[in-house]
Amino acid sequence: MRLTMTMMNSMTNLTKGFLIALLSTLVMLTGCSTPRTKPAGVIDRSGGSSAAYEPAPPGYYRVKKGDTLARIALDHGQAPRDVAQWNSAANPSFNPNVIEVGDLILIKPPAGTKVAKPAEKKLTPANPVTDKADVPAPEPTKAEVVAEPGIRLSWPAKGKVTGEFNETNKGIDIAGKVGEPVLAASDGKVVYAGNSLRGYGNLVIVKHDNTYLTAYAHNSKLLVKEGDSVRKGQKIAEMGDTDANAPKLHFELRVNGKPVNPTPYLQ
Repeated sequence: MRLTMTMMNSMTNLTKGFLIALLSTLVMLTGCSTPRTKPAGVIDRSGGSSAAYEPAPPGYYRVKKGDTLARIALDHGQAPRDVAQWNSAANPSFNPNVIEVGDLILIKPPAGTKVAKPAEKKLTPANPVTDKADVPAPEPTKAEVVAEPGIRLSWPAKGKVTGEFNETNKGIDIAGKVGEPVLAASDGKVVYAGNSLRGYGNLVIVKHDNTYLTAYAHNSKLLVKEGDSVRKGQKIAEMGDTDANAPKLHFELRVNGKPVNPTPYLQ
């Protein structure tokens, strides 16, 4: 009996000793190593980083906090898909959904690259050539009033203008009701249809040529998709209040990527 008790006490002491040694080893290992909470090289997006970046070279943009690829493209008068394709071609590992502060984004098409273009209008001569000499010359028609050469826009929605263009409002706001039609202000091609731009809600961007873009924000429903060709006056969306405090259309005109007051262009 004594022998059995002695053996059991010895085993208990050995077990306690093993556990103590194991715990000591774990404590030592924990003290010597610090767990990594984020991958090396990840840029702090909280604003705590004081790293200074060199100015972006011509044709590039340096990513800032809060940027998205769609917003970068809009601000530079480009189609988001084009910008994504240019950067993917230059860098196969480029991910348009993951851009970091300080990244360089190509915002100009490389030489020989095709960019999204609006559908070309088929023009028919107003006065076809004729062999008859007795046809009277047509009377001159009254010239249309053009606010600026290059583009004439129709009103994209009916309603009262409740927000004028200014430094903080990059377009105009037209009040209305949910479901009312939103119309293309001119012929062009849809280069964006989605809701990834914060503050714009459901958004449609139409490219009219290499100079002009129009944007239609806060829609309840989008009726077009990226790549669609649209005609002036065509219904492209329904008015809504996404990312807004009331139903309205926020309408912007961009000239070479810069927001301008659209009112003088509207007829």
